[in-house]
Amino acid sequence: MKLLFRPLRAEWLALLMALLFVTLFNLPFWRHLLQIMAPLDGQDVRMLLLAFVFVTACFTLLLLLLLWPKIAKPLLTLLLLLTAAVSYFMNQYGVLIDSDMVRNALQTDVAEAGDLLSWRLLLTLLLLGGLPSWWLWRTPLHFRAALPELGVRALALLLSGAVLLLVALGAYQDFASLFRNHRELRLELTPSNYLQATSSYLRKANATPQPLLRIGGDARRDAAASGKPRLLVLVVGETARADHFSLNGYPRPTNPQLAKVAGLVNFPDVWSCGTETAISVPCMFSSRPRDSFDAEEARHRENLLDVLAHAGVQVSWRDNNSGCKEVCKRVASSMLYDSTDPRFCSGGECHDAILLDSLGARLQNLRGDSVLVLHQKGSHGPAYYKRYPAAFGRFGPVCETGELQKCSREQIVNAFDNTILYTDHVLAQLIATLQAAPQVASSMVYLSDHGESLGENNLYLHATPYLIAPDAQKHIPMLAWFSPQWQQDSGLDQGCLQQRSRQRYSQDNLFHSVLGLMAVRTTLYQPALDIFAACRAPRAAAAPATQGA
Repeated sequence: MKLLFRPLRAEWLALLMALLFVTLFNLPFWRHLLQIMAPLDGQDVRMLLLAFVFVTACFTLLLLLLLWPKIAKPLLTLLLLLTAAVSYFMNQYGVLIDSDMVRNALQTDVAEAGDLLSWRLLLTLLLLGGLPSWWLWRTPLHFRAALPELGVRALALLLSGAVLLLVALGAYQDFASLFRNHRELRLELTPSNYLQATSSYLRKANATPQPLLRIGGDARRDAAASGKPRLLVLVVGETARADHFSLNGYPRPTNPQLAKVAGLVNFPDVWSCGTETAISVPCMFSSRPRDSFDAEEARHRENLLDVLAHAGVQVSWRDNNSGCKEVCKRVASSMLYDSTDPRFCSGGECHDAILLDSLGARLQNLRGDSVLVLHQKGSHGPAYYKRYPAAFGRFGPVCETGELQKCSREQIVNAFDNTILYTDHVLAQLIATLQAAPQVASSMVYLSDHGESLGENNLYLHATPYLIAPDAQKHIPMLAWFSPQWQQDSGLDQGCLQQRSRQRYSQDNLFHSVLGLMAVRTTLYQPALDIFAACRAPRAAAAPATQGA
């Protein structure tokens, strides 16, 4: 027992901790590396051994820089607990860690975070984080006098650096090719992945505040021909997959109510600009296309809602998710996810029908052109079974836990499909409410923020880096419906829409399509990106752009 708690020098502790991180905490990394190299030959075994030595030397060097008197044990304890938690989520859901994942985690609300808590997570924290921490605090850590300690530490750093250099020289071509072709590997190597990602996120988040960049100050709108107020209800879905909508050919009847809605326009080939809410929502409302969108810039740049407001459109946001990601900060908003209304809410969260509450009264009192954004809880995982009332549990048996690894893929898919069935109901009810108010020229556009992985290739949930994310996380459903009065006022050709709906679109189209629908004239507007422009009568189309944004 005494041998177990034998006094240690910092350089030996750094090596021991590095070996612990490389082995027990990085099983997803080594498993993925083995899959890439399989079947193994002699050259592959050599490369694996060199990779092990290289990563161990990297972690040792990092720890040698951090382990100093008074901070060594607290710092290592924090690293152990954080790395144990990250390792758990990587093992459990196949997630990759980058700055966008850090942003997504920090912006998750309490209810969503609660769905991820489990006894298995607690056990992982105790075994991988708590047990080594207990050993660490029981083990005396000896430091030399200042100058000798610095000298030995410098020598240890030189040795670690020499090992890194030798391995790099001996296998540079192999490693360069491997990490160039499989960039996701660096996002699986912990703790370096979350340390780098957190540093990157905090550096951007704490950059010098920028003044708000105003856009669309020239925005003006045309009055409706009938004089009736126009209302566009824009429904931002959550985590819905296009390939699980029966409207898109999915064999299960997940859209039984919407399938009966006359005049509904389905867009089967639409793609998101991100794989997590914190990116997709600001991106879809931005005037920037995905390839030039920057989430930090978007925080101090006006968006679609601001441009609509400049044009005199009444804009409001109702949210049953985790907030609007700063998109709605300058317009009227109602955050409903913490409501306690027993008609819609129980167990700390609310079903999406709460978004439609009092909509009928709003329609009766509508006096001017308006855009209402409804942000759904939708199909957010991992606790899919919580996202719909019991009456919509049509597909079963379902996974009734957030620990998806405990469930069969069939149970996970069943629960997810029930969320789509409930979204079908909510959207159908919304359209019925709009139909019951003929005094308003109304319309609805629905599109999800991103998709979801349901266990394909052992990958769950979402937020995989966009370049390597599967189509399941990027291919999203989109629908549109227009009342007869709206069609008449705007000269919108329903047949033309149905014909053009099968073209490929993305969330880049939303900004310009909404401006066109609301007859907003601004130099920001690009008709080529307006999904509906070609199907509107020329007199109703917004003016073409004369300069870029």
